[in-house]
Amino acid sequence: MSRRLIAVAALTITVLLVGAGSLYAFDRNVRTRIAEGVTVNGIDVGGLTPQRARAKLSANLLEPLSQPVSVRYKGRRFTLTAERANVAVDIDGSVDRAMAVSTDGNLFTRTWREVRGRELNARVEAKIAYDDEAVHRIADRVQRRLEVEARDASVDLEHGSVEPTPSRDGLAVRAARLRKDIRSELLDMSDTRIARVKTTVVKPKVTTEQLAEKYPAVIIVNRSAFKLTLYKNLKPAKTYGIAVGQVGLETPAGLYNIENKAVDPAWHVPNSDWAGDLAGTVVPGGTPQNPLKARWMGIYAGAGIHGTDATGSIGTAASHGCIRMLIPDVIELYDQVPVGAPVYIA
Repeated sequence: MSRRLIAVAALTITVLLVGAGSLYAFDRNVRTRIAEGVTVNGIDVGGLTPQRARAKLSANLLEPLSQPVSVRYKGRRFTLTAERANVAVDIDGSVDRAMAVSTDGNLFTRTWREVRGRELNARVEAKIAYDDEAVHRIADRVQRRLEVEARDASVDLEHGSVEPTPSRDGLAVRAARLRKDIRSELLDMSDTRIARVKTTVVKPKVTTEQLAEKYPAVIIVNRSAFKLTLYKNLKPAKTYGIAVGQVGLETPAGLYNIENKAVDPAWHVPNSDWAGDLAGTVVPGGTPQNPLKARWMGIYAGAGIHGTDATGSIGTAASHGCIRMLIPDVIELYDQVPVGAPVYIA
C-alpha cells in the first residue's frame, strides 16, 4: 500500500472516530434530560433534568393533591383531608418513567430525533396512592348522617288507637357511586375537589292510603261513655249510643273481630241462671221472646252487637254482656261492617 493510501485511510478512521465520539457525547448529553414532548399527568417536563423535573412535579402535583375533598349534599358538607386519606405521589418513579420514555431507542434514533427537533408526545401517569379505607369511612359517615329509613304506615289497634302513624319516604345514599366519586376527586388536579352525594328515594312497603284501604271499617266501643264509633278507612264516620253489660256480666274488653253476622238471628240462650226457663233453648229470630232484634254481629264467646227494643236501656249498663243498639242504628251499622272488621272495647 502506498503512503498516500495509508494517509487517507488513517484520516478517514480519525474522522470516523471523532464523529463517533461527538455523536456519543451528544447522545450522553441528551440522556441527561427528559425529551421534549413528555408530560407527567399533563405537566410538561420536557427538556428538564431529573432534578428539575422532580421539583416541578412536587410543586404542581403535591400542592393540588394536598387539598381536601369536600363531599356535599344540599348545604351539608363532609371533608376528607389528604392527611386522613394518606395521599402520596410517586414523584421519583414518575421522573424515572419519563426518563425511560425519553431514552427509548438507540444512539442513532435519539440523535436523529434531536437533530430534527421532533417531540415525543409521550404521556406519563404519576402513581398516586391513597388509603381506600378512608374513602369507605367518610362514605359510611355520610350514609349515617343522611340516610332516612322508610316508614310503613301503621295503626295501634291493640291499644285502641285508630289514628294512623303515616308512612314516610326514606332516603338512601348511592354509596358505591359516592365512593367512586370521592376516589376520582382524590386524583383530581383542579382547584375545586367536590364530590356530590347522589341519593335515591325509598318508598315504604305500606303507605297511609294502603293502610286505610286495609281497614274499611273499625269499631271502637267506649263502655264508660256508652258510645260506639264507626271508623271508615281509619277516619271517624259516626258515633252511636249503646248499652253495655251490667255488673257481673260485663262486656269483655280488648281487641276482637266481627266473627259472624246475621239478620233476625236466632237466640241460643246460654245455660245461665239469669236465663230462667229459656236456659239452653233456641229462640227463633223475629219473635217477641227473642231480645236480639233486627241484626247480629258476633264478637267473642257469645257476646255481640245487636238491636234492642228496650230503648230505655241505651246509655246504661243493662245487658248480659252484649252491646245493644237502637234498631235503626244497628241496621245502619250492619251494612257497613264486614266479617273480620276489628272491634276494640275499652
